[in-house]
Amino acid sequence: MAHIHPFSAWRPDPENVRQIACVPYDVIDTDEARKLAKGKPDSFLHVIRPEIDLPADTNIYDDNVYAQGAENLNNMMSKGLLQQEHKPSLYVYRLIMDGRSQTGLFTCVSVDDYDNNIILKHELTRPDKEDDRTRHILTQHAHAEPVMLTYRGNDSINKMTQEVMKKSDPLYDFTADDGVKHTIWRVSDPESFVEAFLDIDHLYVADGHHRCKSASRVVEELQGTEKEPNDKEYRFFPAVLFPMEEMKILAYNRIIYNVPDDILNRLSETLTLKEDVNPVPGKKGDISIYYKSKWYGISLPAPDGANSVEELDVYRLQKYILEPVLNITDQRRDKNISFVGGIRGTEELVRLVDSGKAQLAISMYPTDIRELIDVSDEGLLMPPKSTWFEPKLRSGLLVHTF
Repeated sequence: MAHIHPFSAWRPDPENVRQIACVPYDVIDTDEARKLAKGKPDSFLHVIRPEIDLPADTNIYDDNVYAQGAENLNNMMSKGLLQQEHKPSLYVYRLIMDGRSQTGLFTCVSVDDYDNNIILKHELTRPDKEDDRTRHILTQHAHAEPVMLTYRGNDSINKMTQEVMKKSDPLYDFTADDGVKHTIWRVSDPESFVEAFLDIDHLYVADGHHRCKSASRVVEELQGTEKEPNDKEYRFFPAVLFPMEEMKILAYNRIIYNVPDDILNRLSETLTLKEDVNPVPGKKGDISIYYKSKWYGISLPAPDGANSVEELDVYRLQKYILEPVLNITDQRRDKNISFVGGIRGTEELVRLVDSGKAQLAISMYPTDIRELIDVSDEGLLMPPKSTWFEPKLRSGLLVHTF
């Protein structure tokens, strides 16, 4: 059973929400954050990417970065840019992108559920990124951004969600700069949702593995120490829970910085290359590669079928191309490979190769949400960067403190 937890959120006034809400920390780098925050002193980017307020040569893991983030959050609270709700609440959160909507419940979830595999993961986390988010949480005494979780759809919960949207006016209803519309309603009867989610066996991490793990590490570091807060809010972290039927996954593409001069010949030794193919693969099992201004298509060998991971295109790519042909054995650590979210399109792959920043690009077919569920249920892990979810949640709308 899944345990959800109403919380007293810090949130902006509706008239300021567009100036404050921002993209998540992990979809942009520091330079992109600086550009997005330019001329926007109230942007929540100053909290989740506080290095933008420090000299350009500041290391993002410098102590001053974490202190700056805490100072920026405290300033937003003290100046009234964020105001705390008088009582714990839950919220319905709807996103609309390109005419498609998905609607979930904005709540807090339990670290105990994460530690006890009620909340299931599908990717490994990197220690450096864990350390970074853990320090931000501890310094700010806040979980500043929600994670995205999914679950098997439930008719009762769906009906309750629709009733909230019909019977109340939204707290927020705005369209962000990227064209995604964000609408949030407060739930008048949180306990009905709390009880309903007790019938949900598992929640699944869709987006935010490092923030989940960092929330767990915060509990580990605080409990039983002099720094442990009097209340237990630190044992919960914010998440938006979406039924899996409404989720959309885009491709997560790859670029390779250096390849052998005879790369096409090496690929042709075991695989069949088709010339002048569509940059976007048309079905599972197909990939498109871009090399020297030309697109080639490859149908990956059929999966062995031993488990759900081996069915994945990203696994088969590793098995038949990355490791044997390019000597990339660990995608998480190898400096010769990088990843490009599908939202950037294949045009970005062409740009990176044609500009000389990479030598080869790989366009993938998207992982299906059911594949994510199957892998998680089997207690297995996907290769890194297997899923790119869209639309993204906005940060700075509802902040959880402890």
